Amino acid sequence: MAFVIDDAFLPATLTARLMTDQEFAAFCADHPDLFFEMTAEGELIVMPPTYSSTGAQNSGINGELFAWAKRDRRGIATDSSTGFVLPNGARRSPDAAWTLKTRIEQLDPSSRSGFWHLCPDFVIELRSVSDRPGKLGLKMQEYLANGAKLGWLIDPEHRSVAIYRPDTEVETRTDIDSIAGEGPVAGFVLDLSFVWNPLGG
Repeated sequence: MAFVIDDAFLPATLTARLMTDQEFAAFCADHPDLFFEMTAEGELIVMPPTYSSTGAQNSGINGELFAWAKRDRRGIATDSSTGFVLPNGARRSPDAAWTLKTRIEQLDPSSRSGFWHLCPDFVIELRSVSDRPGKLGLKMQEYLANGAKLGWLIDPEHRSVAIYRPDTEVETRTDIDSIAGEGPVAGFVLDLSFVWNPLGG
């Protein structure tokens, strides 16, 4: 599948067809300058590379989650380069995620070495200026519907964190310096100071 999209129109959603893991991986490799996800209905979501400030914020978040996961030893932390095939068939790549090792070990060997066919237990999405809040909210609800136990939608522009839990109304906290994990990631504390101000000072 070949296409050309003006950067001014990104992110964009295109009508495509459902692909196998191998087809999707090959398609992404053919377009290394773009980032792709796919909905359960087969719509291809095309996004540009992140802005530098967003990349710095994302790196900090993933660094803290990885360091905690390494100490905790119960699960695996992953970044936005990791693709998950959710139970509903959607292919998603959360900005940061954490998954229990016991769930990964239950996957068949081919899935363990490729796209994990499961939803992470914990997901973080970081809103960039090009992201539409409504679509990100629906994405967070999709994670919950497919098995996530906790999700954080972090919005640096408004200095807010929307907390998503199963069967519970979304809770939004603003102007907080840190946020503590709960449920599957109890004990994890994310410092938000560098997210609100990635250049420090």
